[in-house]
Amino acid sequence: MKNIVRFLKDKSGATAIEYGLIAALIAVAVISGVTALGTNAGTTFQTVADEMA
Repeated sequence: MKNIVRFLKDKSGATAIEYGLIAALIAVAVISGVTALGTNAGTTFQTVADEMA
């Protein structure tokens, strides 16, 4: 019975899941930002290349 009570009071698993979710959200934000920046940079380089041609 003591083991069950101790297991139910243990919050370390929940903390690990929260950190995992935070890391996933940060990764999604970084990927979105890099994708948008890459698209804008590609468009800019293409515009410069077209003007030079």
